[in-house]
Amino acid sequence: MKHSKNYKSYREKVDSFKRYSLTEAIQALKENHFVKFDESVEVAVRLGVNPKHADQMVRGTVSLPSGTGKSVKVACFASGEKAEEAKAAGADFVGAEDLAEKVKGGWTEFDVAVATPDMMRVLGPLGKILGPRGLMPNPKTGTVTMDVTRAINEVKGGRIEFRVDKQANVAAAVGKISFDLDKIEANVLAFIDALIKAKPQTTKGAYVLGASICTSMSPGFKLDHSEILATLKK
Repeated sequence: MKHSKNYKSYREKVDSFKRYSLTEAIQALKENHFVKFDESVEVAVRLGVNPKHADQMVRGTVSLPSGTGKSVKVACFASGEKAEEAKAAGADFVGAEDLAEKVKGGWTEFDVAVATPDMMRVLGPLGKILGPRGLMPNPKTGTVTMDVTRAINEVKGGRIEFRVDKQANVAAAVGKISFDLDKIEANVLAFIDALIKAKPQTTKGAYVLGASICTSMSPGFKLDHSEILATLKK
């Protein structure tokens, strides 16, 4: 991949052998921001788990205290009173079989799907479309529920989902570079705290093995994860 002169200049400022404090890394990201758009701030954490084993799968949700800075489009699969409730809560798309038919035709112009339990019979056949895109509602992430108002409010208010990948890494966007430093810091700590709380009981040895932070267009800064873990224990 060919990088710009700005990126290469930025890369030279990053000490690949250093473990940066969270505050120091965020400051560096803000000071060296060189593109014209409001980049996402992304955190990646390497875990001491084996995702090949079902009992070591790490997934969950976390409500970021400072929000995500993104406008989240929500599709709610519901009927009757629950459909009206979803509309009142601000869902962007609401429907039942009619909405499912749109998805069946290849439409997926939403970021999160919420569904009432009775709608899963309609959504089940759409697993091959929604699953690979991370859009399938799931009781474990609170997106299959009768309380559609709460689910929609949480998603639009800064709740994100996370899941470990095949290489035992978990990555998430935790805000925008335009956020104040302390707001980005609070989001990062909330995300890593949620990962710790999602630790599988079968995991042996060290759980958080490493972490890094970057923006959409920047090189990554390796974080002093031991300092972050100590902060979370206070």
